[in-house]
Amino acid sequence: MFSLPRTATAPFCPSEVNGSVRIDPNASFGQRLRRFAGPGLLVAVGYMDPGNWATDIEAGSRFGYQLLWVVMLSGVAAMLLQMLAARLGLVTGMDLAQASAARYGRAGRLLHWLSAEVSIIACDVAEVLGCALAFKLLFGVPLLWGVGLTAFDTLIVLGLKGRGFRQLEAIVLGLIATITLCFLAQLALLDTHWPAVAAGLAPSLPAQGMDKAVVLALGIVGATIMPHNLYLHSSVVQTRRVDGGGDGALWQTLLLCRIDTIGSLLLAMLVNGAILVLAGSAFHAAGHIAVADIADAHELIRPLAGSLAALLFGVALLAAGQSATLTGTVAGQVIMDGFLKIRIPCYQRRLITRALALLPAAAGIAWLGEQAVGPLLVWSQVVLSLQLPLAMWPLLRMTGDETLMGAHAAPRWVVVCGWGLFWLILAANCALLFG
Repeated sequence: MFSLPRTATAPFCPSEVNGSVRIDPNASFGQRLRRFAGPGLLVAVGYMDPGNWATDIEAGSRFGYQLLWVVMLSGVAAMLLQMLAARLGLVTGMDLAQASAARYGRAGRLLHWLSAEVSIIACDVAEVLGCALAFKLLFGVPLLWGVGLTAFDTLIVLGLKGRGFRQLEAIVLGLIATITLCFLAQLALLDTHWPAVAAGLAPSLPAQGMDKAVVLALGIVGATIMPHNLYLHSSVVQTRRVDGGGDGALWQTLLLCRIDTIGSLLLAMLVNGAILVLAGSAFHAAGHIAVADIADAHELIRPLAGSLAALLFGVALLAAGQSATLTGTVAGQVIMDGFLKIRIPCYQRRLITRALALLPAAAGIAWLGEQAVGPLLVWSQVVLSLQLPLAMWPLLRMTGDETLMGAHAAPRWVVVCGWGLFWLILAANCALLFG
């Protein structure tokens, strides 16, 4: 029968993390929760990256608030999968990459590793394009130059060397707060019809433009759930542990993990919803129903909501790209260590990933022009959607396995919902490829 060996530490840039966060089981619940909070935030930034913006903006401009329910359901699906990933890490002491490598042998290990690396590079392409676009919107830098400037974010990773895990979480929290406050301020500057926003939470599809609405709905789902986030969460959550050992301490840890994950991803869901609502209020309500490009959205916001709203839009875009860059580096390290047993400094990992992302981003802009940013962003999300089933398969198999997880195996209804989501995403991918 399949079983996993336990390991005491989570592989997160191993030489650069200053130990785990220990939690006193006798502290108040609020104190324990504050000590635990953090892993969910690192995951949440992946759900706010520039790749999500394009689908949310086009959905809001074309259909107003009618697809807001898709954002909500995608967020709920993300919570389910991320909690399963965290459960696997906490119960087995191994992350998803390590567990998959142990379960599937050499061929399976290489297949899953390649798929995970492709998803990280695709996500990084979106971050390169998002940051380059932010440089252009804020400072007037040509897009190709902006793409080149994103190579220097390796200096940020170098600057974090030796700072420890909690410091990284604090930086990511600051970036998330920047994104959130920017969107709240933009919405305050617009005349938003909130009863219509509330109506958009009821599942329905527009009577006109049904085909386009379905495509956009699938795009939102594909842009929301990131494959590499499943590997990341199963690893970084192991930096938290309630002291005392035994099953009681593990149950406490799992409870704190659920609260951290749900709270963090609720924030990400609100940000994605705010992007769609912003597009609905600023563009759809004004008759601009074909805004599918982030740069066009920025230009249209200025006359509709003022220069401050346009500035906040650019700042939020830059913060989204940089925050996702940091967590993408960590995810790449987890995947390389788990599947290949290779450990390199974080800045080297950052250089490898960014170099591989710069090539398609720069080539696309040089060949197709600056108007290619929108399509390139969309296709980066398509690639993520295609990789997602390969990460979900081992996660669902292992977390539902009572032989492996014991009393902490995922409840049957959770596993059934997870498999339903798996087949839905796989069917959508097949329709995209062969339809």
